[in-house]
Order: sequence, then C-alpha cells, then structure tokens
Amino acid sequence: MKKIPHTFTIVFFLILFAALLTWVVPGGEFVRETVDVVNADGSVSQREVVKGDSFHFVDRSPQTWQVFSSLFSGFCDKADIIIFILMVGGSFWILNNSHAIDIGVMAFLRRVQRLNRFALFRKLGVNNIIISLIMIMFSLFGAIFGMSEETIAFVVIFVPLAISMGYDSIVGVCMCYMAAHVGFAGAMLNPFTIGIAQGIAGLPIFSGLEYRFFCWIVLTIIGICFVLLYARWVKRNPQKSPTHKIDEYWRERSQQQSAESTHYHSPRIAWIVYAVIGVVLSWCAFRFPTTDISIAGGNSAICLMPVLAVLFWLTGFFALRKSVHFFILDLLIFTICYLVVGVLGYSWYVMEISALFLAMGLLSGIADKQSADDLAKLFLAGCKDILSAALVVGLASGIIFVLRDGKVIDTILYGLTKSLAKAGEVTSMGAMYAFQTMLNIIMPSGSAKAALTMPIMAQFADLTGISRQAVVLAFQFGDGFTNMLTPTSGVLIGCLGIARIPYGVWLKWVWKFILFLIVIGFLLILPTLFIPMPGF
Repeated sequence: MKKIPHTFTIVFFLILFAALLTWVVPGGEFVRETVDVVNADGSVSQREVVKGDSFHFVDRSPQTWQVFSSLFSGFCDKADIIIFILMVGGSFWILNNSHAIDIGVMAFLRRVQRLNRFALFRKLGVNNIIISLIMIMFSLFGAIFGMSEETIAFVVIFVPLAISMGYDSIVGVCMCYMAAHVGFAGAMLNPFTIGIAQGIAGLPIFSGLEYRFFCWIVLTIIGICFVLLYARWVKRNPQKSPTHKIDEYWRERSQQQSAESTHYHSPRIAWIVYAVIGVVLSWCAFRFPTTDISIAGGNSAICLMPVLAVLFWLTGFFALRKSVHFFILDLLIFTICYLVVGVLGYSWYVMEISALFLAMGLLSGIADKQSADDLAKLFLAGCKDILSAALVVGLASGIIFVLRDGKVIDTILYGLTKSLAKAGEVTSMGAMYAFQTMLNIIMPSGSAKAALTMPIMAQFADLTGISRQAVVLAFQFGDGFTNMLTPTSGVLIGCLGIARIPYGVWLKWVWKFILFLIVIGFLLILPTLFIPMPGF
C-alpha cells in the first residue's frame, strides 16, 4: 500500500503551492471600510468589511523566502490555539495519571451493558444510543454557540471511550469534533457565522430560524447515520480500520492502566480540595446570582452559578465517599458545565477555557496527593506528548499568510464573483455556494470570511433576484462543511494530533462524506429560491 505522507509534509507542500500562486495570479485588493454591525445581544460593534465596487489591481508580491517566515507568522497568529492545546494536553496528562477517566469509562460501560436486559435497547443497540446522544449534544453545541476550538479538549476523552467500546479513534473524533462541526454548518444561532453574516447583509439577527432548524435536523441525522454505519463496520472488521495500527497506542495505554490494581481511597487532601472548590463556587454564585444567556436575539437570566454550586457540594461529597477517582471525574464534569456557561453567558474563549482546564488538572493532581514537583513533571510530559499537534496548527496557518501577503486572495474573490453577474438564479446560487466552499479551504475563519464576502455577495443577490437570506445560508454551508477536511483549520489539525490520526488518513476517510454533505447542502439551499419561507 502506498505510504501516506506525514501531515507536516502535506501542509508544507501546500505552503509551496500557495507561494506558486503568488507568481501567476495578478495582485489585487479591495478597499475596506468600517461599518456598524448589530450583535446577537442587540449591541452595536464596528467591523471592517469590503466595499463592493472597490477592487483594483496592484503590483504582484511574489512570495519566496516568505515561505519560511510564514511559519513564524503562523505560529504567532495561532499562538492562542497552540497554547490552548499545550495547556489542555498538560492538564489532562495530570488527570489521566490518576486513572480516573479509565475507571469512569469502565464503570460507565458496565452500567450501560446492563441495559441489554431490555429488548428495546438490545434491538437498537446500547452503543448506538450512546454515540447518537453524544453526537446530538455536540451538534447542538455547534449550532447554538458555535463550538469549535472547544472540541479539542474533548478528543482526549472520547477517543479512549470509543476504543473501549470496540471502535477506533476515528469514531471517537467523530463523536465530538465531527458532530460539533456538522452542527456548526447547520447552525441556527451561531453568532460567529450567522450573526455576523446577517448583520453585514443588513438582515435581522438570527432571522430565518425555522428553516435553519430543519436543515440542522437533516444534517445531524445524516452525520449520526454515517458514523453509526462506520462504527458497525469497524466493530465487525477491526483489522480493516484505517487507524488500527495507530490505535495500538490507545489500546496499550488502556490495557496497562486496567492491569494496574486500583486502590479506591479518599485522602484528606482531597476533602480539602473539595472544600476549597466549594467555597470558591459559592462565592461565584453570590457574585453572579444570575447569568444572562443570549439566544436568538433574546436574553434569559438564569440562576446557573447557584445551581452548579449546590450540585457540586452534593455530588462532590458522595463522590469522595466512594473514591477520589470519582471526585476527579465529578470535577471534570463540572469543568465542562462551567465551560458551557462561560461560553454562553460570559463570552469565554480559549484563554478562559485554558485557565479552566489548567485549574482542573492541578486540582485533580493535588486531590490525588501529587507533589508540586510531580505536577510540574506530569504537565511537561503532557505538553511533550501533544507538542506535534500544537506545532502543526502553526504550520497550517502559514498557508494563509503566504496567500494574503502575496495579495492573491482578493483577486481570486473578485474573479469568481464577477463571473456570477450574468448567471441565472440557480446557477448563481450554486456558484456562490461553490465559491464559499472553496474559499473556506484557504480561509477557515467564518467571521473573517463573512466580513470579506458578504458585502459583495449581498449586492450580487440583489442583482440576480436571490434572497439575501439564501446567500447567508450558502455562506453558512460553504463555511461549515469543508472545515472538516481543510488543512488550514487549526481546530481540525489539533484534534487529529491529539487523536494521533495522520491528516492523510483522515482526508482519505472523510472526503466522500464531505462531498455528500456539500451536495445535500445545495439541495437544502434550492427550496429557498422557489418556496416562500419565514425570513427568506
């Protein structure tokens, strides 16, 4: 079998190809202007967008030695994601040293297998139910608040779970990463794509929600069915899995940890950690008695902090009475809960989430009676283990810098949009959708792409008689699907790095599914051209 190139090799050759384009594509630029954009919570912020008729050619800026400097620029630009990956990797290494996740996974699987006593669960398959529920949850996260970078932290949880269930690391990545990005593509309330795109296009924020909800249901069902079919195939033919040899790392780790005798205990220091965390959470509950959750342009004040504080006091106490391992799992669960609350209610991003996971890792280690030196060594070991995943994120980001500094992105945008002016509605819609899909391969940032393309696409929509809402939907699908295969996506590369799946293996496995999603996306766009819909 032909050997698949290393991920670093693939990305570096893509950087060279991008540099070649700067020698053959004419340089060009749009004039940018600053406009007021209405945010999802009703506030107004300023954003730099492209003026529709402002394109002009400029002198070429061929990239030569910049191929190498782009790597430095990529590392600087994605420093937040790189640091996030390292901090999450180090924190989970500390947590994994306690074997809490492995004990929790095995306990979970034992309890789940008991459901096979019931005929309905036997017929549906308990594992199928687990995978479906997890994917629905992450798909909702992607659809509601645009979960993307956050999935990196969950890969290290769901890959071992998938391996323990008899599947492979691809199924584990799909359970969290793919599910979130299918939801991201079919989002109803994603402020980072729909909110920005509709604001720039002059549409009411989150309008057209009804049809988007239908699209989300269709795409989520397709994603779940695809993963379940693949999971069943892997279960029957584990040797044929494209990551069977690669997953030996996870199987050996699982066997090694399961072979070690587990001493269930709750040291005094764990009770002290429990009390300290409880006091801090109680203070947060007093400081923030209600949390404003902004969804669909409306605000809801919910007593989330007090509820979580009370729940932690209760569950932490009963978990510690059983063993410190279950207390650490309880700490992990509440970390995830506070992550969701922070993102939805307090606009947290990778800095705050990194700090949250670092605190989780350190507190887990302290509860497990690790010394300060041991914590430092474990954290460094985790950073070392995940270093290649962090580095390839910066490497992939270098592609964007070569294209941007070579002044070819605007030229490509202008050339493609100019060809749409004389096309009919269906052809124009398809061309816009294809353009957004291809552009996402070299520019995976949804907010940046919205600022670049929506001012122009909105004008073309008016000229061709297409609804601006339909153009936003084309942007949404075009931005979402190819996120799952583009090497310029730091999130994808980070998740694959943590799961130890080479990019070439993932690309070979996923491209047919992404192509199918692209076709389904176009079929979902077509009804907006012919059928009157709310918001369209």
